[in-house]
Amino acid sequence: MITTDRMAAVDANAAALGVPRKQLMESSGNAVARAVREVADSGSTVAFVCGRGNNGGDAFVAARFLSAYDVTAHLLGRPESITTDIARENWAALERAEIPTATVSDSTDLDIGEPDVVVDAMLGTGVRGALREPERSGAERIADARRAGATVLAVDVPSGIDADTGDRTGGTDAVAVEADRVVTFHDRKPGLDRLDATVAVADIGIPEAAELFTGPGDLIGLGREPDSHKGDNGEVLVVGGGPYSGAPTLSARAALRAGADLVRVACPAAIARDVQGFSENLIVRGFPGETLAPAHLDRIHELAAGHDVVVLGPGLGDADGTLAFVRRFLREFDGRAIVDADALQVVPDIETDAELICTPHQGELRKMGGETADDPRERAELVRSFASELGQTVLVKGAYDVITDGEEVRLNRTGNPGMTVGGTGDVLAGAAGALAAVTDPFRAAAVGAYVNGRAGDAVVEEHGYGLVATDLIDRLPHAMDTDD
Repeated sequence: MITTDRMAAVDANAAALGVPRKQLMESSGNAVARAVREVADSGSTVAFVCGRGNNGGDAFVAARFLSAYDVTAHLLGRPESITTDIARENWAALERAEIPTATVSDSTDLDIGEPDVVVDAMLGTGVRGALREPERSGAERIADARRAGATVLAVDVPSGIDADTGDRTGGTDAVAVEADRVVTFHDRKPGLDRLDATVAVADIGIPEAAELFTGPGDLIGLGREPDSHKGDNGEVLVVGGGPYSGAPTLSARAALRAGADLVRVACPAAIARDVQGFSENLIVRGFPGETLAPAHLDRIHELAAGHDVVVLGPGLGDADGTLAFVRRFLREFDGRAIVDADALQVVPDIETDAELICTPHQGELRKMGGETADDPRERAELVRSFASELGQTVLVKGAYDVITDGEEVRLNRTGNPGMTVGGTGDVLAGAAGALAAVTDPFRAAAVGAYVNGRAGDAVVEEHGYGLVATDLIDRLPHAMDTDD
């Protein structure tokens, strides 16, 4: 099963791996043509009702594969309104090949005749809301043809149906296509099981790596809403420092650059002035003493309650009192937290209602009781098993990062040997904290690893090895840009 959002990400990741979208459309169209052949003999009349996006593009391709059939492709709109280059190219190929086409500028003029098969290629996955014209009229004409005995075949998902839920996108009484068959691509969509239709899944050549490895597709949908206000994009509390002042500062600055609206640092008063001195953008709360200890719990819990995510651990150290503070904080905390550095060692020994993203390197993983291996896929299975026992999301840093929530697994291969320098893990913790404020823990960890490594790669490309952790921070916004 794959959701529509995840499918969009996988599509983009496949393109980034070098599998062109045009090639995937060719495979999709071929799969639709095969499905037509399964329900109708040569010479049958086939009407394609096509939208102006890539769903329609799949149908344009399919029509080229059906030379033994009486085919017409009906475009709902003018050719110049086709929304993607590859769909437009395939429409032009139909016209040059003199395959019958019809354009519908007025939905009331749509006439698909009396076909043996109708192919619904109006709208694909990810569409929201009730069908509007001309798709509404298209769905009504398809319904008329079905009542007259035509077989209705939907491309990817019937138009007007939510592929994730199987519900009608405009509500219970809204117009939607009722399909006899659905040919969907790459993997089954959850909502299709609720339909009274035969569903076939077509392999269109998307490589396993497009799902397994993080890529630019994982960034889709993480942009800011145009009407968002301060705080809507996340408030992060970094709890750290004591022996070290740089680590919590790196995490806090990274959280800001990764998109958080507000970042506060809770640290010992002994280093509060130093932390504040690193950046005027930070809000610093100092607590008495040189290290954080159980005496600070109540006030830090109050502070944490006002934030979306806590980043716990950068620069804390491993003093007995500090680890006792971490244990009690996590036992009593029921929010979302990134746990890093010395704070990691206490996680396996506690019960907590919190949602955690643990970010160990391989040495810290072993200290937590996990196992590792040289082969990335073998290591991934070991980490997945450990995360399942832990009941939390785990991001193990390495040449290939492993990210898992105990069920799903993702590998990340951005980054480079220059990032073995100290502090890059603190940057990652902060970036993951900002992301965890706006998306689920597994995705936050996967995207955090991807953008952190991507930022490091940009530094090395520009300056070569010898980078320092602060180099990554200013490149995080660019690393999160899907257009780069």
